[in-house]
Amino acid sequence: MAQQPLTERERRVLEAVIQSYVETAEPAGSRTISRRFGLGVSPATIRNTMSDLEEKGYLFHPHTSAGRVPTDMAYRVYVDSLMRVSPVSTQEKDRLYEHVSSGGTAIESILRRAAQMLGVLTQELGVAVGPRIEEAVLERLELIRVSSERMLLVLRLRGGAVHSIFVEVRSEMAETALAAVALVLNERLGGLTLRQIRQTIPDRLRDAPTPAEARELLNIFVQEGDHLFDVAGTSGPESVLLSGTSKLVEQPEFASGENMRRLLQLTDMPGELAMLLRGRSETPGLTITIGNEHNDPALASFTVVTSEYHAGALSGVIGVIGPTRMPYDKVVSLVNHTSRMLTELLD
Repeated sequence: MAQQPLTERERRVLEAVIQSYVETAEPAGSRTISRRFGLGVSPATIRNTMSDLEEKGYLFHPHTSAGRVPTDMAYRVYVDSLMRVSPVSTQEKDRLYEHVSSGGTAIESILRRAAQMLGVLTQELGVAVGPRIEEAVLERLELIRVSSERMLLVLRLRGGAVHSIFVEVRSEMAETALAAVALVLNERLGGLTLRQIRQTIPDRLRDAPTPAEARELLNIFVQEGDHLFDVAGTSGPESVLLSGTSKLVEQPEFASGENMRRLLQLTDMPGELAMLLRGRSETPGLTITIGNEHNDPALASFTVVTSEYHAGALSGVIGVIGPTRMPYDKVVSLVNHTSRMLTELLD
């Protein structure tokens, strides 16, 4: 259903219904709205306005209640034009920084702690995805002998990240061969993203002049380069990181077995979830997707709030997943603040 324009009274009543439902998880009736929010009109006027909002698709009527509940479209209007974002308190900022900055300095460790603390502060499911390594630019690479039939390819990426790959060879290679191939690889691949390298490496290397002793090693990169530089599916900082679900399951939405099953299904599909979140790293700033706005039916009962962070030239995603009934004003401010804090820490 397309959004229909709202009068000023309808906007005020809709905002009140959403605030009431978010706080209580109970359908809102006209008397409750009149008593709690002092809109300056009678309960009868509020009741008529709520009926109009229901006709326009912003509210619906649960069968067991006289009150009304916001629809996904109502939440969309709220976050786009009605919401007043709550500032993050000094205490919350301090808790976040102390928790995230303590412990290991590896990107995955920092992101895991950030997702955990976001889950605690928002009472939702904290989520994070590491930087997209395949979009990193290669500064230079090194070939290091590990054994007679094994080498280590060390990729030094723009922004300071390092990625290592084992390369199997059929026989021992001379140090001069390693040096010659490393020189060619740096000349022809330096300044490209890992994705570009993976997609074009055979064409870039086929005509490269190399000593006879180095041709066998160079051919390995011509024939297997797309596999060697395929870092998109590697584990580590690119995998999805989740906070615990203990706070989330205490919410009324998960009292029913069906909604609990959906939550468990969501946490049991890390690959699909990582793909969803990685796609959001391409959108600058905050992204909010509500209920049926998701293409995935598994997310139809949830809202996903994320923001990108930066680690040098790379970007990733931090945010929360929760039921569509969530305190958007608080969640948005915490997600935004956490993304900025991560950028400062990782830079």
